[in-house]
Amino acid sequence: MPNNKDHSHENNESSVTTHRHAAKSSDDNNANTDDKNNAVAVSNETHQYVAQDEDQNDSKNESQDDSEDENQDESASEGKTLKDEDFSEGMSDEDKQSIKEVASDDNLSEPKSYASILVEQVMDAKETFERSLGSLFTSAFTAGLEIGISFFMILSAFALLSGVLPSHYAIVLASLLYPIGFIIVVIGQSLLFTEQTSLLSLPVLNGIEPLNKLMRLWGIVIAGNVVGGCLFAALMIGLGLHMQLFSASDIDAYSEHVLGFEWWVIFGSAVLAGWMMGVAAWLVTSARDTISRIVLVSLITGSIGFLGLHHSIVGNIEVFSALLYGNTVSFWRYLIFLVIVTLGNTVGGVVFVAVLKNRTFLFEIERVKQQNADHQIARTNRRRR
Repeated sequence: MPNNKDHSHENNESSVTTHRHAAKSSDDNNANTDDKNNAVAVSNETHQYVAQDEDQNDSKNESQDDSEDENQDESASEGKTLKDEDFSEGMSDEDKQSIKEVASDDNLSEPKSYASILVEQVMDAKETFERSLGSLFTSAFTAGLEIGISFFMILSAFALLSGVLPSHYAIVLASLLYPIGFIIVVIGQSLLFTEQTSLLSLPVLNGIEPLNKLMRLWGIVIAGNVVGGCLFAALMIGLGLHMQLFSASDIDAYSEHVLGFEWWVIFGSAVLAGWMMGVAAWLVTSARDTISRIVLVSLITGSIGFLGLHHSIVGNIEVFSALLYGNTVSFWRYLIFLVIVTLGNTVGGVVFVAVLKNRTFLFEIERVKQQNADHQIARTNRRRR
């Protein structure tokens, strides 16, 4: 009997131990299951976070792409767009549509088209026509002052070089400083007559503005340029004399370099200078950035200075300075010179630039109209078939 009790006691202990092991095993299994579930939950959360991050990145990228597209669209639309009020009243809808078609300039990576340059010049000129008289005169007066910087630099360099070089070579080398004032005027967008000659005539040639309004506008710009230039000569050239940058004899020598020709030679030289200034205005409009404009202005006006061509506004300062501080120029001689050179610059800018380039543009319009008519006939024939 005791033995049976012992066996029974041992069996009970083994049963308890078995239950304990089973319970522990169950707890371990439950713990492993919980760990796995937690791991799965963490993994799911991680995937969710990753997915959210990817979605956020995708949305950011899409928004960036959209903003870039918007910026590109905005930059593409920065150019001047034609409106119906920009055309003359008697122009037909067909002509308006043809002009808009040839003047479209949406590709900023390519040079501007011929038509888009001319249309932009017409619109700029139209804006100038709409400015007040005070604004026009003030801008022209500023240009007259600013262009004098060229002569001030040229005269100073000439006085310096004439001591070591023959006078002719000293003048040619000093004239390489000619573009300085023009760069200031063109980039600063002041109204200079020789730059505006061909530009302002375009609305008249296309029937947008009347001729008498053009004459009045030219008169205001010329008056502002001349008055500004004379004031610069009176103040700054006098200052240069007192600073001993140059002498009265240097002023006389340079004025004779300008005046020492027959009137018809001066007129022909002024025509060529006006032509080149009109080309400069055309090229400046064709450029898309400031650096290109500076380079183009420097090349064209530097050539005018190097060749010694006659420019009415710079020439006004050159000769008027000799009238004030020199001994060789009379008022009558100064006045005749100014009239001849102004007429020559006007002929060169209007005839050789505005008229010819505008005529080329009109031929292009006729070509586009003919193409559109041919396409319309072809579509009509296809519909009948």
